[in-house]
Amino acid sequence: MENEEGANTGPTSGLFTGSQSPSLLRNYLSFIGTAIVFASLASVILLFFMEMTSSGDNPYVGILTYIIFPSILIFGLMVMAFGALIERRRRRRSTPGEVLAYPKLDLNDPSTRRRFLLFLVLAFFFISASAFGSYRAFEFTESVTFCGETCHTVMKPEFTAYLAGAHARVRCVDCHVGGGADWYVRSKLTGAYQLYSVTFNKYSRPIGSPVHNLRPAPETCEQCHWPEKFFGMQMKVFNRYGNDEKNSLHQTKMLLNVGGGSPSSGQVTGIHWHMSIANEVSYIATDARRQEIPWVRIKDMYGSITEYSDRRNPLSNETIASAKPRKMDCVDCHNRPAHVYLPPDMAIDQALSANKLDVSLPYLKKQAVELLSGEYDTTPAAVSAIESGLRGFYQTGYPDVYSQKQDSIIAAVTELQRIFQTYNFPEMKTNWRSHPNNAGHMNSAGCFRCHDGEHFSSSGKMIRNDCNLCHTTLYDSAARPEMNMQIGSFIHPVDLGGLANRQCSSCHQPDRPFVHPINLGDISRFQCAECHPR
Repeated sequence: MENEEGANTGPTSGLFTGSQSPSLLRNYLSFIGTAIVFASLASVILLFFMEMTSSGDNPYVGILTYIIFPSILIFGLMVMAFGALIERRRRRRSTPGEVLAYPKLDLNDPSTRRRFLLFLVLAFFFISASAFGSYRAFEFTESVTFCGETCHTVMKPEFTAYLAGAHARVRCVDCHVGGGADWYVRSKLTGAYQLYSVTFNKYSRPIGSPVHNLRPAPETCEQCHWPEKFFGMQMKVFNRYGNDEKNSLHQTKMLLNVGGGSPSSGQVTGIHWHMSIANEVSYIATDARRQEIPWVRIKDMYGSITEYSDRRNPLSNETIASAKPRKMDCVDCHNRPAHVYLPPDMAIDQALSANKLDVSLPYLKKQAVELLSGEYDTTPAAVSAIESGLRGFYQTGYPDVYSQKQDSIIAAVTELQRIFQTYNFPEMKTNWRSHPNNAGHMNSAGCFRCHDGEHFSSSGKMIRNDCNLCHTTLYDSAARPEMNMQIGSFIHPVDLGGLANRQCSSCHQPDRPFVHPINLGDISRFQCAECHPR
């Protein structure tokens, strides 16, 4: 029946009567899929706007913007298609002429009206929550907590050392991933096996170092450290305490020849000559830790190329041709920039200098190094052994000190336990031995990997091992006063004789007290200068 204006008011109102069928997407399931599509699209637009307006790079925002939320959008499209498929099957079973143009929605029916209003409210909260959740995900995935605790619990040694290091305010992702989605995807794809290893407890102990798929230093380190502005010298004071009863202080002051990386800032020389804008240093390492370097190639600012080989272990021409040389960058020397595992003697020296340990406790340095260097199966076992060992030493050998300096001994126990738990992880077999620090040469080969006086070119040119290349001694507390008036090469406080050409680390072992090459018997407690005056 029609009214005067021709409107259809009969029982077939709302039926589709045209020649073309209504869209199959006109069903509730497809409507839900549409809501998911719009929610994910809103999140993508929000994150894209945040990425465009942010002052810094977020390595994870790219994966959220271009991979995760687009994947949710595709899921919504699949829900829409699935709803259309169900609607198509329903229509095929329906009587011809009974297909409605839209799902029937009678707001006059109280039950239908309540469901419709509930749907609108839920859709609004769903879209709002998606946008808010994307923002929170943006914040959380760039946090140190996400990297160090939530996803990488197996990285406890690295995370603990990171918190104690100089880069503790730098986010993990800034160095390990950097900006942009491409390196995020690359780092996670190459680390897919790590997820399997953690899940099935098959990861290596310790975690391997260096990270061979780490982003190049110019794209990470040099975002803060400007190579063109490396220049000049820096004063460095070394406070080292003896293993004698008085924990005697030996202080050395040196000028480190940091040098320059750009001719515009000064002479290109010194330590950072290696990082000069004009120079290019490449090398071949024969071990995974890059500690054995038998071949080095240097290309200077004029394009001249010189190749050096270790005459003790030269590589064949076939090996050199098949190898892929690594271009030297910051992390080849500063290989532990954020995860330093201090050796026992260095950690104790720092604690003594900071007055965290009472230097008046007899033989504290010697006992502390021995306790920290012990072989322990677990951290709790080490913590217990440190307390019983230090207490027992003073209780047995120095009962008067034990009774008079209880507070100092308790404080020393606490500090030694803290040092051990910061730099030693028995469960992961991780400490300074497993991860040597190449910045220097006291406790590992470091600089002497190349500057050992054994790398020669075909023309006889040598990579020098001259101390003055890197540092100049200004003051040595063990030297005679007149010696400290001179500025020159480092002079050992003891006349080493024929041992003078040995590397420092051959005698200075950070996990145990210095052992004299000759059995001194009862005079071992003497100061070095008493027998070796300069």
